[in-house]
Amino acid sequence: MRMWYGTVPDDMRDVPRPPPTRDLDTPDEIAEMVRRFYADVTMDDLLGPVFNDVAHVDWAEHLPKLTDFWCRALLDLPGYTGNPFRAHALVHARRPFTAAHFERWLTLFHETLELGWTGPNADRAAALAENVAAVHRQHLIGHAAPVDAGSPPRVPAARP
Repeated sequence: MRMWYGTVPDDMRDVPRPPPTRDLDTPDEIAEMVRRFYADVTMDDLLGPVFNDVAHVDWAEHLPKLTDFWCRALLDLPGYTGNPFRAHALVHARRPFTAAHFERWLTLFHETLELGWTGPNADRAAALAENVAAVHRQHLIGHAAPVDAGSPPRVPAARP
């Protein structure tokens, strides 16, 4: 299947949308957020090639794992196992990340949230994304992220 890496025409971005009224308070809402976000990532000029051509992500396998990560982080649900840093370090060894990769990932993440969700869990997701990006950026490329991370970066621990 051929992936499209082009940009969305400006006239498509200007279509008025109703303000979001839902929060990321169910696994279904989180799965939809993950689906929308990574649909944008795969089509992005900068990020799409990293995920599709370098990491060769199997989206049918990866989207449920990402959904489990966010369900654990936001709803304290069991199910996620994995080491996100190790996975990104392996990709970084093949094609080094740059600050632009982290900035673009965060921009797309925030755009996805702003277009679909509002509330305490959406706010927590935004803050966690900032923290995860800051940690990965610091450890992979050695540059502190230009975000105000009010608290120390962390990835939530699995619940016993």
